[in-house]
Amino acid sequence: MAGKKRKKTKSLAETRRGNRRIVKEEEKKVTEGLRPCSELPMELLELIASRLRLKENIRFSLVCKRWHFVAVSARVLNRSPWLMFPQKNSSLCKFFDPSHRAFYFLDIPDLYGSRICYAKDGWLLIYRPRNSRVFFFNPFTKAIIKLPRFELRHQSVAFSSAPTSPSCIVFLIECVNPLVVSVSTCHPGAVEWSTVNHQSKLPFVVGFSDWNNMIFCGKFFYVLNLMGLLGVFDPENQTWNVLDVRPPAVLDIYFFRKRWRGRFMVEFRGELLVMYTCFREKPIIFKLDQSKMEWEKVKSLDGLTMFASFLSSHLSSNLPRIMSNSVYFPKVRFYGKRCISYSLDDCRYYPSKECHDWVEQEPFESIWIEPPEDVSTFV
Repeated sequence: MAGKKRKKTKSLAETRRGNRRIVKEEEKKVTEGLRPCSELPMELLELIASRLRLKENIRFSLVCKRWHFVAVSARVLNRSPWLMFPQKNSSLCKFFDPSHRAFYFLDIPDLYGSRICYAKDGWLLIYRPRNSRVFFFNPFTKAIIKLPRFELRHQSVAFSSAPTSPSCIVFLIECVNPLVVSVSTCHPGAVEWSTVNHQSKLPFVVGFSDWNNMIFCGKFFYVLNLMGLLGVFDPENQTWNVLDVRPPAVLDIYFFRKRWRGRFMVEFRGELLVMYTCFREKPIIFKLDQSKMEWEKVKSLDGLTMFASFLSSHLSSNLPRIMSNSVYFPKVRFYGKRCISYSLDDCRYYPSKECHDWVEQEPFESIWIEPPEDVSTFV
């Protein structure tokens, strides 16, 4: 009887060992089919690294040599602009970093009761209506550079470069009548504004809706009006001219549909581009062929990324691959997880079925601005 029990016990023990052996063999087959983390595809590693903040990037780089290379490469990429949201009736400002999908907050009392007019090179041009004060402001360093007082009514505004540059010029334009525009210029250190009326060869009407179509490119300020006409101001010679350029083809259907509300002009290395957007329509982008003096439709940004907003727009290069050849709009969805964007590669909006209706957009609600050099204080 005892022998039978021992035999039965032995049989159970052997069965358990056999089961363990089978499980280990199955696990071995599974693990043999898997690749170690160090051998993940480079595209996937680049995507992961592009989403990491600085501290996370440093930890990521310690895994192995391959991960270290990807992490360091991600650090030297250009930083995307941040979307700035000035708060109404408050000095608190909110910033959204689209590359890391993160919000940052700064208390900026100097912006309370003021209006943002333009942004470039990390600087804002600010107007304070109650005392007609105009000044440059860096929201990250809190530096202020004052300009002479000037009453801004419905002028379109832009500036050429950072106010710390000796070549910085502020440019304002206002329509006096269809054939006359009033141009005002100033620069840091000036004691007053210079205002001159200029005749236009063609009727050229500019107004509040043209805020987002002012750009400095090369040595000139360019203004694209509602009708698609392109005006040029030469600050060195103080001359104004309306170029003989046929408006972009999208305007042929403008008066029949009246829905192309978003118009954004950007420059990159001497090239001028303009994008037209419409609710539920795909963005249409044109580039100015300066040899033929005509707008040509383009289907790609050649890896560049456009950041569009009413007050100023930017074209950036060398951003994470997932952001390239795309347009980012100043609207954050899904509880702050991502901006609305449009991929020219995929011909679709992200998030899915999202688009931007410019009719609902407040012109002073948000603006893109270059982030600070040292972002470690925000992470």
